[in-house]
Amino acid sequence: QVQVKESGGGLVQTGGSLRLSCTASGGTFEDYAVGWFRQGQGKEREFVAALSPTGGTTYYNDAAKGRFTISRDNAENTAYLQMNNLKPEDTAVYFCNAAHSITAMYHEGSGSWGQGIQVTVQG
Repeated sequence: QVQVKESGGGLVQTGGSLRLSCTASGGTFEDYAVGWFRQGQGKEREFVAALSPTGGTTYYNDAAKGRFTISRDNAENTAYLQMNNLKPEDTAVYFCNAAHSITAMYHEGSGSWGQGIQVTVQG
């Protein structure tokens, strides 16, 4: 099964931007749907965004709509989460997931998970 690893996290000021990357290996990346989830301290893991294997279908939670954009470059085996107008409530560990279907990912937590990266928004 495909393995994924996140990068690009860090500390930003309120209103700033970050782009997270999810790099895949060990599988045919274009066969997998990709999603981003996050878990704030003391909170449950929540869905953020997902897209289909070719990038033609996207989903966002209400907090992400209008601020975050999920995309992928299958030639580079990489998916991205562009985060704009960041708020303190976006502070969390962000996880990438690659699964055979968005349904299984969202409802069952299936697929391959990255180790997570910290995003901290302050000010």
